[in-house]
Amino acid sequence: MLTLIKQKGEVPVPAPDINLFDTSLYVNRELSWIDFNQRVLQEALSPDAHPLLERVKFISIFSSNLDEYFMIRVAGIEDQYEAGLQDRTIDGLTPAEQLEKIRTIVLRQLTERNECLYHDILPALKKEGIEIITVAELSATKQRALSHFFRKEIYPVLTPLAFDTGHPFPFMSNLSLNLAIELEDEESGSLKFARVKVPSILPRLLRLNDIKGFNDDDGIIRFIWLEDLIENNLSHLFPKMTIIKSHLFRLIRDADIEIEEDEAGDLLKTIEKGLRSRRYGKVVRLDITPAMPQSVRKLLMKNLEVAKRNVYEIDGALGLSCLIDLLKIERPTLKDEPFVPKNLIEEQFGGNIFGAMRASDQLLYHPYDSFQPVVDFINQAAADPDVLSIKQTLYRVGSNSPIVQALMNAAEDGKQVAVLVELKARFDEENNIVWARALEDVGVHVAYGLPGLKTHAKLTLVVRREQKKLKRYLHLGTGNYNPATGKIYTDYSLFTLNEELANEVAELFNALTGYSKHTGYKKLLVSPINTRKRLIEMIEREVEWCKKEGKGRIVMKMNALVDATTIRALYRASCQGVRIDLIIRGICCLKPGIPGISDNIRVISIIGRFLEHSRAYYFHNGGKEELYLGSADIMPRNLDDRVETLFPVFNKSLIQVVKSDLDLILSDNVKAWEMNPDGSYEKINSVEPKLNSQALFLARSLSKRNSVNSK
Repeated sequence: MLTLIKQKGEVPVPAPDINLFDTSLYVNRELSWIDFNQRVLQEALSPDAHPLLERVKFISIFSSNLDEYFMIRVAGIEDQYEAGLQDRTIDGLTPAEQLEKIRTIVLRQLTERNECLYHDILPALKKEGIEIITVAELSATKQRALSHFFRKEIYPVLTPLAFDTGHPFPFMSNLSLNLAIELEDEESGSLKFARVKVPSILPRLLRLNDIKGFNDDDGIIRFIWLEDLIENNLSHLFPKMTIIKSHLFRLIRDADIEIEEDEAGDLLKTIEKGLRSRRYGKVVRLDITPAMPQSVRKLLMKNLEVAKRNVYEIDGALGLSCLIDLLKIERPTLKDEPFVPKNLIEEQFGGNIFGAMRASDQLLYHPYDSFQPVVDFINQAAADPDVLSIKQTLYRVGSNSPIVQALMNAAEDGKQVAVLVELKARFDEENNIVWARALEDVGVHVAYGLPGLKTHAKLTLVVRREQKKLKRYLHLGTGNYNPATGKIYTDYSLFTLNEELANEVAELFNALTGYSKHTGYKKLLVSPINTRKRLIEMIEREVEWCKKEGKGRIVMKMNALVDATTIRALYRASCQGVRIDLIIRGICCLKPGIPGISDNIRVISIIGRFLEHSRAYYFHNGGKEELYLGSADIMPRNLDDRVETLFPVFNKSLIQVVKSDLDLILSDNVKAWEMNPDGSYEKINSVEPKLNSQALFLARSLSKRNSVNSK
């Protein structure tokens, strides 16, 4: 089992008059995330940023991101607030102050989102022959046809639930969309209240062209909201009742699963229990429409135990993550141009991944390089009679995983297969339980992770017999073993036979699956053992080089920078003249450009067609350049509470490839946002020539593929 060891403490600040613990030097973690989601929203708000249906996609992503943020992050702050905690964050905010700021900003963002959707995107889609209409806009004939469709396809799925002295207030699950209905009994004249859930098993957007009686020949694609159809047919659910009014509302509950180590004797059963309880978490946000009267609001707030600060009034449709379904429309001109990534291992080595690795280390940059070689690596290992064992970590693999299927095939073929399936991968728990059981059923040795630690590292070790000797083949990555996300996330994959790395990866697997307490990692950076310590040592080494030669250089690319100890190390390095570039997609608690403290630090964020997911840490090291890639962001959870790896790239030419990639990203003036000293972001709008790093990587990929094909 991995053993937590004390990490290196901080060195003194560079000068007595600089207080690196000053709260004004830091950005609030939660507000920084909201800033990131604003940048996501901006991709939808900008008319020229993407084709029309891709802008719809960003509305959906923004909305889905926000739901998860409330389920996890806001729920946690609510717990602190309700417990009466007054602990301040690194930037000096109490839980109450954070909740107030979050509410103010999110309400503004939701207004921006809906104005964009209703006044820009939907009118533009209508001009393209795609529209979302209301039932009221249809002719009487078509309304009757729609009512017939409702009775046949929707009505049987609905369950009206009354609320009165004889009926308890109905349970409402997380992310449920509901109708609160005011009724009058036609016989007694008494007022009633009922709730109808908009069923999530049905499409939220109903395509009218697919419904009998709507076969228009005008070529227009029309949709209606499912809740609109239900609202207009409530009389079928409540005969002999007068429908006074119905009001749409939506719930977001606390969805974080708490696992007590002393209760987790069987982690799989503990996770399954947690998944069931997720439906019952406290309500952290209640979305309502402006038309909902105070009487109904108070009834919902009382019975859902919701405070006023948790009620969000939103004009328009609620819960817009479903808009991603509009991308299914076959309108290529309204979407990104399709892209087929290159597979140079197929083109140069006939797809023989083992042969390619014997020739040299292979570095792939997904999605510009195909993810298929990663799948091929496992498939070929599973089918190869000379392969004796396969060990792999699985965090998020997706559904219908070809990698899991290959591992099962290998086990059935008699190979030794050991897999660490991380059951605590948030919102993938259920999927991972299914895979874990399927793997166990065919004889795979399955471990579920370590108590108190998530295993987030991306590692595969294949042992192969060659000429009466054993040779170990490694795949080390920055992203998940998921072919679907491999098409839309930027990530690096390294294939190598390096013996030093193979030794340490083998030691790490022994720690994950057995009781090894090995901590003497020399090449790998492994959390929670030595990642923070080693990174800070390399930062301090650049300071020494700067003192000796007058220059030091650090480039770090990650998803988030939160760890205060590392931030202070970067501040100290900046004070000593080290030039630091940080490419951080999401949360950044460091403030760049502060005179005398961080004026040598630049922070940019890239938001574009692909999700920037790779982590890369480059140190100039006096010309003896060092580069680490891997799974770890610079956050306390990644450094202290997860099993993470950052692995060195030894091949000098590959170091230069990644350094060139980083330099290109740093030159982006189309999709890049630059952080100001106050923590705000501004879109970089430079003069010509325009440089879109993701577009250039795509063009470069196509150029390389054509170059290979011409040989």
